[in-house]
Amino acid sequence: MSPNAFDIFFRTFLKCLEGLPLTLLLTFSAVLMGLVLAIPLAVIHARRSTFPARCVRLFAYFFTGTPLLVQMYLFYKGFPEFEWVQSLMETAAFDFLKEGFFWVWLALTLNTTAYLIEIFSGAIKNTDNGEVEAGRAYGLSASQVTRHIVLPSALRRALPAYSNEVIMMLQSTALASSFTLYEVMGQAIIMNSETYRPFPVFIAAATVYLLLTFILVYLFRLAENRYLAHLKPRTH
Repeated sequence: MSPNAFDIFFRTFLKCLEGLPLTLLLTFSAVLMGLVLAIPLAVIHARRSTFPARCVRLFAYFFTGTPLLVQMYLFYKGFPEFEWVQSLMETAAFDFLKEGFFWVWLALTLNTTAYLIEIFSGAIKNTDNGEVEAGRAYGLSASQVTRHIVLPSALRRALPAYSNEVIMMLQSTALASSFTLYEVMGQAIIMNSETYRPFPVFIAAATVYLLLTFILVYLFRLAENRYLAHLKPRTH
């Protein structure tokens, strides 16, 4: 890159840092809410023959089988067309429905919820039968076995897949720039419109995302070393 390109790179990098709080807010609020929703839904999903399980499966199929960008447009552009949504927008209590942030956040949350349902449901189904039988032998009920044995074991084993989903959600927040949200990618687009130098501008944005990804990978690696240590082969 030329000296001018390096200057644009550093100015864009600093500009992208201004959008960092919004990127982190979107990412972590979505994955945390997705985690809260996905755990009970994954338990239902694991019960294959029930009607609620079929409903959860249909929900997961829709959000994992359609592009996230389409889902964002569906919520951001589609739902405000309904009269009952427009009526809610007129009330002070639901004034947040006028903000694009809410609809983008909702799409991100439901999308990550669907993927987490599949991750946690698979971990629940792969729980060793010996652990379940041991709980029953101690006189635990089915719900107690689920709460105290199955879920803790499944969530620990699902940690690597969960970390990948968090990283994917971080990168997916770049789509929010299509809806006038000025997170990291949105700030880079502003700089590109001012400089008309896309290469240094988007290299700067990519650098920010790479740094965030490295930090997340490091933190999840620490968590895996702590909570999955019992799964590693012992050396004598």
